[in-house]
Amino acid sequence: MLESKGKKTQRSEGKQWRWAVGAIISIVLAIAMASATVPKISLFGQTNKSSCDCSQDKHRFSGIVEDCCCNYETVDHLNEEVLHPILQELVKTPFFRYFKVKLWCDCPFWPDDGMCRLRDCSVCECPESEFPESFKKPFRHGLPLDDVVCQEGKPQAAVDRTLDNKAFRGWTETDNPWTYDDETDNAEMMYVNLQLNPERYTGYTGPSARRIWDAIYSENCPKYPSEDSCQEEKLLYKLISGLHSSISIHIASDYLLDEATNLWGHNLTLLYDRVLRYPDRVRNLYFTFLFVLRAVTKATNYLEQAEYETGNTTEDLKTQSFIKQLLYNPQLQAACPLPFDEAKLWKGQKGPELKQKIQGQFRNISALMDCVGCEKCRLWGKLQVLGLGTALKILFSDDGQENLAQMLQLQRNEVIALMNLLNRLSESVNFVHQMGSAVERQFSSPTSLNKLWRWISTSIV
Repeated sequence: MLESKGKKTQRSEGKQWRWAVGAIISIVLAIAMASATVPKISLFGQTNKSSCDCSQDKHRFSGIVEDCCCNYETVDHLNEEVLHPILQELVKTPFFRYFKVKLWCDCPFWPDDGMCRLRDCSVCECPESEFPESFKKPFRHGLPLDDVVCQEGKPQAAVDRTLDNKAFRGWTETDNPWTYDDETDNAEMMYVNLQLNPERYTGYTGPSARRIWDAIYSENCPKYPSEDSCQEEKLLYKLISGLHSSISIHIASDYLLDEATNLWGHNLTLLYDRVLRYPDRVRNLYFTFLFVLRAVTKATNYLEQAEYETGNTTEDLKTQSFIKQLLYNPQLQAACPLPFDEAKLWKGQKGPELKQKIQGQFRNISALMDCVGCEKCRLWGKLQVLGLGTALKILFSDDGQENLAQMLQLQRNEVIALMNLLNRLSESVNFVHQMGSAVERQFSSPTSLNKLWRWISTSIV
């Protein structure tokens, strides 16, 4: 009997303990839920503006995008309603789907790396009948198709070079002073259908990939030393950081989740770990988007008058229509007429020197694209760096000392790269706008609750 009473007493105490723990958990959960929906109040009785009071809204970021002329809410609205739909259709047209690129791998920085042996890799040579007469070059040679060693064992990293009979007229070829590749040199160049080679996960990770980004950041665009740094000193770092964020977002949004079943989908953990948990990376993405958008709007007269002929009259008319919709959209002109004000830069005594320095650093970054050990990554790296270099060329082609009446000269490949880059950035901004808040709630709040639960479990044991 005494033993039975003792057991009853222990069971009663156990129940009371479990009820107490349950009550604590309920209180903590209630506090956590409240903190996610109620604006935070500082010690001085003021609402913390950084924690937006619009809990039902998608915007974590608000106000003017740093060093730009538009706010986050306007950018998201314009991109979702205007820019993104137009750009999605524009890059599918025959003119903008083909990109001329040199995929050979002559790395000027570590030629003995061994990770990039593209001259022995698969290049699917297309019949000459698929090219217009002006594109046929005597230097084109076929290479073996079955070697994927240069892709570091990742066949998904190989570029699909399938082309069709649609092509386009050549433009005046001019070199870009901001980029390393000589765009006037057609030797070993080839055309790639970008629609068959989307920017997504390729399996390119590890020391080879890290070395590229380390060389970019540490040697060519180190983070500006302080918040007091001038706008010019911040420019290159913010542009590269924004581009890096966009690349990471595309990898996370189209990720090989299961290689055995070839299942592709969103890798939200990667999205959070590489981008969303770092607010500066998101801000720099918006900055880069507005910077490139400004380059496009500044080149309106040139882009409107350019020839977008491929021999397909119906498609060419569509291309011209999309271009005009993009350049003369009334919503864009009303809400964000000047996405970025480049006139503020290079004004001091050190302006020309800073400009020359940044131009040299960007050329080095452009050259580093030849060191990328993944063919498809190299393709999109070269395209987007050329697109960014084209934006820099448009915005900073004159410095007040040159003849301002001189017409801007862009080559076809630069315009293709510029528009495809703007579309890539538009997709990234749209993906963050649509998914960002939900992903952050999933990976931030539950983390603290999981830690609390583990502490409670440990305490009970």
